Amino acid sequence: TSSKRTLRTLFRPPTLPPPVISKPSPSQKKLLAYHRGKEQQEMIKQILIDRALEVCYINMDETDERDAAPPITELPSTVRKYFFIKYYLFLKSCVQRNPMIPIQQQWLNSVLTMVPQSLMEGRDRELLTEDLLKEVVRDYETSMLRCVSLVKPDIKELDKLEEEAPLPLLPLGLDFSSTWNDSYIKARKQIISTLHILHPTMKTLLDFGYTAFFNFLVVDFSSCRLKGPVDCRSLKTDASLSCSKAEDKIMSIWYQKVISLFAQSEALDGVKLDQLESFYNCVAVLMSNQLKELLQRTTEVFVKLFDPEDRRRLPIFKMDLTFDENRMEFYPSLQDLEEAVLFVVDCIGQTLQNFQTVRAWLMGDTETLDAELPAHTVQWAKSALEKSIRDNLEGPKEHFKGYVESYGWLVDGTAEERINRFIAEQPTFDEYT
Repeated sequence: TSSKRTLRTLFRPPTLPPPVISKPSPSQKKLLAYHRGKEQQEMIKQILIDRALEVCYINMDETDERDAAPPITELPSTVRKYFFIKYYLFLKSCVQRNPMIPIQQQWLNSVLTMVPQSLMEGRDRELLTEDLLKEVVRDYETSMLRCVSLVKPDIKELDKLEEEAPLPLLPLGLDFSSTWNDSYIKARKQIISTLHILHPTMKTLLDFGYTAFFNFLVVDFSSCRLKGPVDCRSLKTDASLSCSKAEDKIMSIWYQKVISLFAQSEALDGVKLDQLESFYNCVAVLMSNQLKELLQRTTEVFVKLFDPEDRRRLPIFKMDLTFDENRMEFYPSLQDLEEAVLFVVDCIGQTLQNFQTVRAWLMGDTETLDAELPAHTVQWAKSALEKSIRDNLEGPKEHFKGYVESYGWLVDGTAEERINRFIAEQPTFDEYT
């Protein structure tokens, strides 16, 4: 009984005396309405607290009354659940009202540029692309909401108040169930001290590369088929000139911008003296990756021209069927044609190999950027081209074989031997005829 009185004393709010107003003015009317609203809120709170206390009283009555009641050190669990639920719902409403940054259109455009053009042509594929982009936007918004949502507490009463679809599963390999701030700060400090990738100069360098190489190829033979048949010598010449022009253009635009950036003292803001070497190494690796990506993308586009499943851009080569020294053959030979096509891959790989590193340029050294194509890329490109050339030359080989079978006996001595044997038999005039 004493515990009940104590609880009632603790949770009974003070009553507000009603305001005494003889002739209420407009401002007094507003004040009166405010007091009435406060009274209604207090009444609702009192009702909820009384209900919670009733449950608490029942549980207390079931205990042994002969035992001494323990001192009250905290609120009953039912009351604490009530306030916890109210606090959780309040925080959740704040999270849901929080404005979310939408996905940027340029991000979607960058995604589309990495999709092969052959997969995006046609009305059905355009509609499919739009649906996929909408799905990407939905996944982005859901992921952003998932990252800022509250962790739902394990309270049964909350399930009755909150009925909603379960949140999407976390992406594979990511776990946000534990705190990550400490590990993030530690990793960020380590990145800043070693890789310098978060330095503002690196962002500017990335922008330079993206702007210069976004829609650029060292060699572009995509319109070669429209020009008609081309001979192997012209193909080699065009590839060499194109690589040389591309190298000059990159040197005069992209490389000059990079050098101008590091000629300013602001480029090294925040970089300590003992970090200069690692900083310039980071710059060299970033520039090398940009050049390698350009060469690799150019190689892939060139190999794509010989795709057996899409012959719309397949180059047309001029070849002559010749007869010399009693032999019929193609000129240039099939081996020469294959060599000319593979020469383009080697020509691409030999481009952009003489760019100095920023540190070498500043110090007057001769160190150059590592822009060499990876060996596996070159091997893949040549293997794919060799197979494609063999497949595409099956027709000319059959054509050549038909010529040899039909007319080879006229030039290989068989016809002359038959004539001499016929004359030796001394035929009649009618037989000659």
